[in-house]
Amino acid sequence: MSACLMIAGAALSLTTGGFDLGWTHSVEKTEWRERWRVEDGALHLEQARVRGSGAGMEPGPTARLEEGWWVWEPSLSVPALDLAASGATGAGWTLCADGQCREIGTQSGKALHLTPC
Repeated sequence: MSACLMIAGAALSLTTGGFDLGWTHSVEKTEWRERWRVEDGALHLEQARVRGSGAGMEPGPTARLEEGWWVWEPSLSVPALDLAASGATGAGWTLCADGQCREIGTQSGKALHLTPC
């Protein structure tokens, strides 16, 4: 199932229809990862995982501990995502799809807009 994701105006082809998004929380310095699927003109969050908890980093109510990560399957579909580019974490967002990862939003600036093509 292929799909397409627009990232700040540039198209990214997704052979599998999904992508992973990861980042480090600017205050807690805690890793967070999410698995998203592009389908029917929306972004569907399939799984979330966090390496701990703290300010705004609480695991979901159905979370289970797996190899040091709190993991759960939220029920969330959105038309788009806006990712802050604060520059406060020392890194941006890591977007992985089809076996390749890239850093996005590494510099402080406008939010990155992700939407299905």
